[in-house]
Amino acid sequence: MPAQTAHQDVTTQTVDVGGVAFAYRDLGPRTGTPVVFLNHLAAVLDNWDPRVVDGIAAHRRVITFDNRGVGASGGRTPSTIAEMATDAVAFIRALGFEQVDLLGFSMGGFVAQVVAVEHPELVRRMVLAGTGPAGGDGIDRVTRLTVLDVIRGALTFRDAKYYLFFTTSAHGRSEARAFLARIRERTDNRDRAISVASFRAHLKAIHRWGGQQPSDLSRIQQAVFVANGDHDRMVPTPNSGDLARRLPNGRLTIYPDAGHGGIFQHHAQFVPEAVRFLDD
Repeated sequence: MPAQTAHQDVTTQTVDVGGVAFAYRDLGPRTGTPVVFLNHLAAVLDNWDPRVVDGIAAHRRVITFDNRGVGASGGRTPSTIAEMATDAVAFIRALGFEQVDLLGFSMGGFVAQVVAVEHPELVRRMVLAGTGPAGGDGIDRVTRLTVLDVIRGALTFRDAKYYLFFTTSAHGRSEARAFLARIRERTDNRDRAISVASFRAHLKAIHRWGGQQPSDLSRIQQAVFVANGDHDRMVPTPNSGDLARRLPNGRLTIYPDAGHGGIFQHHAQFVPEAVRFLDD
């Protein structure tokens, strides 16, 4: 059965997770293993690139959701990746799923790693994009980089992702503008922006992740597709190579002239590659 609708106009729903309402969107076929998307720093439902969501949802059931205290989800935002992983597991189980695939982007990739280690029975396969392992080089510097580019964006009347996610080449700037236009395609019932308190909690969680001792990634036995751009400033690209090498069943794709948002810039290549990987 083909996807019933697009992320642009799919209804936002809520599910009770331990007394807290979590907001989510659900689209695509009802058959097969669902793919749960885990979002990045400061992101709400409307920050996912619709070309990635709709592209995968043309083949697989896709669930996107707001983390605790973010966007339309209730509760207080955790300040550790471990707590976010606990919430993700509770959310997945609240929807009645016994096993899922995970697509974790950036901070969502940190969360996915913890879920796979702590609840291996829940995870079939994973796609980890623009992310890295605990203690990865440069991850503890995300706060300074993000704050500086948020200020830069405010001074130039641009979304900070224009600077944070893309390269400074002419092609990178063009792709940044195209991406920012795509995430504004949904005009009705858009999600709430993240609060300052939740944004600070995310930054604290990422900083702690960057300062942790490296994890034993050999415990993640699932097949994992690791992807990134070749000029990621937020989670420096070498972390993706390190991650893929330390995973027993990891594979790696690096996209050229691309930054942190490499999977969005190269969605035409990433989506079919991700679908083939998940269907393999």
